[in-house]
Amino acid sequence: MQFNFDSTEPLYLQVAEQIEEAIFLNSFEEGAQVPSTTEISKQFHINPATVLKGMNILVSAGFLEKRRGLGMFVASGANGKIREKRQQEFYKDYILNLVSEAQKLSLPETAIIEMIKRGYEQNGLD
Repeated sequence: MQFNFDSTEPLYLQVAEQIEEAIFLNSFEEGAQVPSTTEISKQFHINPATVLKGMNILVSAGFLEKRRGLGMFVASGANGKIREKRQQEFYKDYILNLVSEAQKLSLPETAIIEMIKRGYEQNGLD
């Protein structure tokens, strides 16, 4: 985990994003325990309440679950939920903007699809 203490983004959101990314990349697998708020706060010199606030965001989203007296664990199905959330964000942040810009340029749908295919080919993803 790496935190930007000079960022305008609050640390608790950075904590949530870092742990979410680790779950998404399977660094923390479903059912696995994540580091405690104390461990994270000591290692990165962050207030434990700040770490807990970030973790609670993930609990509310259903990505983490609290086990009384044991700590925080990756919830069952968390990876799929994160993937779904990110796909929705991708649509909202990229696809809608792409379509809007394409309309301004009078590009038909077929031209956009061809450009996307070309991008996949250039990146070796096809």
